[in-house]
Amino acid sequence: MKHRALPYTILTFAACTASLLILARPVLGEAGAASWWPFGKKDERPTAEIKVDQQPLKRESRLTTSFAPIIDKTAPSIVSVKTSRTVSIQPFLPFNDPNFRRFFGIPDEEEGGQMPQRRNEGLGSGVIVSADGYILTNNHVVDGADEIIVDLQDGSSRELTAKVVGTDSRTDLAVLKVEASGLPAAILGDSDQLLVGDLVLAIGNPFGVGQTVTMGIVSAKSRNIGISRGGYEDFIQTDASINQGNSGGALVDAEGRVVGINTAIISPSGGNLGIGFAIPINMARNVMEQLIRDGKVTRGYLGVQIESITADKQQAFNLENTNGALVTNVEKDGAAAKGGLQRGDVIVEVDGKPVSDVPALRLKIANLSPGTKVSLKVVRKGKPVDLVVTLGEFPTEEPASLGATEKKGEEESTASTLFKGVDIRDLDAALRRQGNVPDDIKGALVTKVAPNSPAAEAGMRPGQVIQEIGDAPVTNAKEAVSALRATKGKIVRVLVWDRGAFTYLVIKEK
Repeated sequence: MKHRALPYTILTFAACTASLLILARPVLGEAGAASWWPFGKKDERPTAEIKVDQQPLKRESRLTTSFAPIIDKTAPSIVSVKTSRTVSIQPFLPFNDPNFRRFFGIPDEEEGGQMPQRRNEGLGSGVIVSADGYILTNNHVVDGADEIIVDLQDGSSRELTAKVVGTDSRTDLAVLKVEASGLPAAILGDSDQLLVGDLVLAIGNPFGVGQTVTMGIVSAKSRNIGISRGGYEDFIQTDASINQGNSGGALVDAEGRVVGINTAIISPSGGNLGIGFAIPINMARNVMEQLIRDGKVTRGYLGVQIESITADKQQAFNLENTNGALVTNVEKDGAAAKGGLQRGDVIVEVDGKPVSDVPALRLKIANLSPGTKVSLKVVRKGKPVDLVVTLGEFPTEEPASLGATEKKGEEESTASTLFKGVDIRDLDAALRRQGNVPDDIKGALVTKVAPNSPAAEAGMRPGQVIQEIGDAPVTNAKEAVSALRATKGKIVRVLVWDRGAFTYLVIKEK
């Protein structure tokens, strides 16, 4: 089922324009980047003295008439984060026209002229996590900032300059450092113990009006809302009022322990509708400790391409349900290949715990360290198979191709009709250049797909390269035709290469 795109709003308040920062596209970003290292030598790995309380919440207690004691304990740990950056303004026509500039004697940039500039100011929130000045906030609060000022809320009215220790755009987290001691550090809770219905408080600085506290409950857990392409999401959903400027602020439980970092809301207008999202503190703590210790984040890497299991794929692979992640490609000599994973496997368990879908698997693997041995249970051709895989390290950049090799000689191109309304042909050098198909991708090139045909409805389109039909590998058009003839039934499973990714299509011939 396709999901309608929703208007997600990140919660930084832009003071210079008073406009909403709508997250219009997912962001891939780096696995982890250090912007500043406040210590002498890289091998002097720092640590922060973080207070953690993982005692179970006392849910049998009656509702209190006031949360003032909790707020008094926690609120001083929540700070305002003010940012500013210099941006160049593109002058309006006709000032861009070189003839106009020469006529009026306006120098070009290379002749000493300068582009007009302005200062953009933003406002978010942060959480003091150690008495010696480490502060946890969102990456989007400080991304690109030239200057960061932290406004303490401990009654001292102090404003301190902050430096970025490290950022992780894949989880939208950042760690700042101010030169101070004796700061009121927050107590971090255990977000894994949260239950839907637990009372929570959101503390931050919405719209720059000053520190504000709102109350709600945990509405849902493990939300993946798709605001970051290639990112890792496991949001806590809450109806506590969260608005712009709350980004990086705290979501706390009824004991005053920080259980989440407020990050985003769903809103068509930018205002609060009672659908807010916070990063679980357990995830944030793992990222934060790595950024403080190493200046970067390292993650486990399986070395596979995976996709979700639809109802059609469940039927085509003869699966009991749509849980799990379908392996569409295995990186050559990668961790998965060495551990015995194969294309077409369905990963259903990691270390004995069920895998619900693709985001859940990605998160499980990313939370493990490189070199960790994991037990995988997969379904292969309808039968369970147990594997042990030693994880690799997530690459800084996604591999563009899985080992391209030099092409030898030219091949005679042949064309064929495959499904109804689908034309295919062999790949030759010209077609590879035209379609930007790597030399190591063998198969039959789809050149035509009739509109409204079963293949078109399944997602087949020109430019894809057919890799498998059923369980039979395909390296050219002739093999594709033969493989199709050998299939039984009216449901055909086809693996295609599509612009660098592999995906299974399920074609139902009418």
